Amino acid sequence: MNPYDQYMKEISQPMRDELTEAGFQELTAPEQVDDFVTTTKGTSLVVVNSVCGCAAGLARPAVRLSLDSPQKPDNLVTVFAGQDREATARMRDYFEGIEPSSPSIALMKDGQVLHFIPREEIEGHEVEEIVNNLTTTYQQYC
Repeated sequence: MNPYDQYMKEISQPMRDELTEAGFQELTAPEQVDDFVTTTKGTSLVVVNSVCGCAAGLARPAVRLSLDSPQKPDNLVTVFAGQDREATARMRDYFEGIEPSSPSIALMKDGQVLHFIPREEIEGHEVEEIVNNLTTTYQQYC
């Protein structure tokens, strides 16, 4: 591993841990993404994680807080944009018709996107607004 990749791995680890400690499974390879999307039943919250400030200050805290809701997704997964590039690209292939966005949050069921929150609905918004967006979506689909 070159020094840049090693540095980025070390820098991003706490950002990964923030989600895995909340119960998210990391998908780091395209094959893992394909397996997850094609075999998982029920609702799945997919977080496209990133190192940007809006992921740190808004997306990850909002996602974690939203999981306090009585209704929540059956499955929690994450891919890391800019780090696990191939896995992220493969997950985005399943977001048909949706422009790539980092960070972003998708609620999927049986491989289909039911609701998508792009960066534009994260950056510049309050954590509470994002939590409300998510919990309202959970109430509708979960």
